[in-house]
Amino acid sequence: MNPKHPHPHTQDKKNQLRLVAWETTRNCNLACVHCRASASMGPHKGELGTEEALGLLDQIAQVAKPIIILTGGEPLLRSDIFDIARHGTRLGLRMVMALNGTLVTETVARQLVDSGIQRISVSIDGSSAETHDRFRQVKGAFEGTLRGIELIKNAGLEFQINTTITKTNLNQIPAIQDLAVELGAVAHHIFLLVPTGRGKYIVDQAIDAGEYERTLNWFYDQRANTPLQLKATCAPHYYRILRQRAKEEGISVNFQTHGLDAVTRGCLGGVGFCFISHRGIVQPCGYLDLNCGDVRQSSFADIWNQSNIFLELRDYDKLKGKCGPCEYKRVCGGCRARAYEATGDFMREEPLCSYEPRSKK
Repeated sequence: MNPKHPHPHTQDKKNQLRLVAWETTRNCNLACVHCRASASMGPHKGELGTEEALGLLDQIAQVAKPIIILTGGEPLLRSDIFDIARHGTRLGLRMVMALNGTLVTETVARQLVDSGIQRISVSIDGSSAETHDRFRQVKGAFEGTLRGIELIKNAGLEFQINTTITKTNLNQIPAIQDLAVELGAVAHHIFLLVPTGRGKYIVDQAIDAGEYERTLNWFYDQRANTPLQLKATCAPHYYRILRQRAKEEGISVNFQTHGLDAVTRGCLGGVGFCFISHRGIVQPCGYLDLNCGDVRQSSFADIWNQSNIFLELRDYDKLKGKCGPCEYKRVCGGCRARAYEATGDFMREEPLCSYEPRSKK
């Protein structure tokens, strides 16, 4: 691409990098049924080494100062994870970590704080040990997670609860949210199952379009009933519903536009967010398994600014099916990963959307 004539959808204010989820390792001590990465105890070949990891953070910091989500697998199984967190903190990046909670000790909690980690996300996918442990496929995972959360809280570190919604736990979401309040979480983020990785094998547990819509409307109603910050991820329709409901109620919704709880746009993949695999492959998100570049072969800046896949995702006029004429496409965008899994084309219409656009031209 000629740098004198940049593509109109390269890095600009609309496409500013806000979040990077980095799969620091695929090693994991659990075997969750919905896992995007089908993570398990390794070793997994090709993981970025320490120097490569620190260099990657240097490159990201040259592009923007996004939130870096250190994820996995289970990042605590990586021996240099606190060195990585400290380096990112020194660079001025907001470092957060996604854990399952079971490996947290008092020492680990102290190291998380000392390395500059600003928030922990912990997944709870059932309101009881029975449901959560079945989801995680490890007996005792629920109790281990609660112990880890208590240690994180005692260390003065803020945490959020993440919940992946399927048919098996749909009726428990209110109880899980109550549990999040009881535990002292600052936020509850819900994730709608995307059938990738091991999630493909429980695709029959994915909720349908009607349940999807009802769940997101319930989630909207909770805004007035909970002290938690609420965010829906892998659920871009929520950003349409937010605007529809606010208009119906004649209210002005003040959206939080920065930080982990920011309500900006539905699908941010390739637009304000990207995922980096344990081998350094950059993707639009962890569920959309498309190689947009390899940080071992190209600079992160070049990948973020010049990847043809990213540029296409940033051009909302290229959306197909009913997403194309939809008046909400710039705030929703549909889940590109679900479209890809269903059709092989990441720009096709979102398969789990029941909304019919006003215009179908």
